[in-house]
Amino acid sequence: MSAITVSRALRGERRVAPELVARARAAATALRYVPDPAARALASQRSTHVAVLIPLLSNTLFVDLLEAVQRTLRPAGYQTLIGITHYDAHEEEQLLREQLMHRPAGLLVTGFDRSEETRALIASSGVPCVHLMETSHAPGVHCVGFSQHAAGRAVTQHLLARGARRIAFAASQLDARTRQRAEGYRSALCDAGCYDPALEWLRPEPSSIGLGAEMFRRIMDSGSNRAAPQAIFFCNDDLAQGALLAALRMGITVPGQVAVAGFNDLPGSDQTVPTLTSLRTPRTEIGQLAAGMLLQLMRGQAVPASSIELPWQLVVRESA
Repeated sequence: MSAITVSRALRGERRVAPELVARARAAATALRYVPDPAARALASQRSTHVAVLIPLLSNTLFVDLLEAVQRTLRPAGYQTLIGITHYDAHEEEQLLREQLMHRPAGLLVTGFDRSEETRALIASSGVPCVHLMETSHAPGVHCVGFSQHAAGRAVTQHLLARGARRIAFAASQLDARTRQRAEGYRSALCDAGCYDPALEWLRPEPSSIGLGAEMFRRIMDSGSNRAAPQAIFFCNDDLAQGALLAALRMGITVPGQVAVAGFNDLPGSDQTVPTLTSLRTPRTEIGQLAAGMLLQLMRGQAVPASSIELPWQLVVRESA
């Protein structure tokens, strides 16, 4: 068996016959051989690592995306180096500097909201890069995502179509994508002539079920001073799930007294009481297509489309 075949077998490339992979791994085990990726990259001038920067691992949204990236890159012989930015521009810059020290073959980064220093690092690195979750038609930018603005507008239009006019918007984290959803919410209500800025409830903390319950209580309690909202659009499903739990404790019927809608259609939203209306985002498809685009770039292949905008789906259930 040639050295290159052994190398490909140990990297996990699928083009190597299964029996050759088994022989190579058996020999490596017998010799207690552990491949040195740094030495391999130096010798071949080609790294097998892909750096992936995401905001959080506590949000199922990004877990699903990472699973799709891993399933696409690993059969091609690439491993992922995951960095968690915590929505912090400085932390993202530091992580990127650290990742670039490992000479990655490619980069996957979330969105476009980052410091000028980080943008400059990406541009000067010469490393192929694909942006996740958002789209842009700027020259030289490769991205896979969907329109957060249009998705936020669609949820609001659904609530308007149900007859609601006083529609609250409850959001946390307040990152760029949340702000884009808020803009979609505002545009739909302005077009309908019923936008009220007092119905926006914005919190900087990370999204959670507990925060959603707290926000629901505050929003509904505010109705003692003015007309209560007829519907609430939560910017993430865990907030909306917390709201439904709070509604049960408070004896408030959903959607009888207030309709509730979420965003992302996270696991469990089809099991809540009542089941949660939400917008299903194409996070798995984003991970697959972005990783596939990056593979083409790393191989020096032509990319048919540098910007791919994917559709989302409004999933209408009992809550709204």
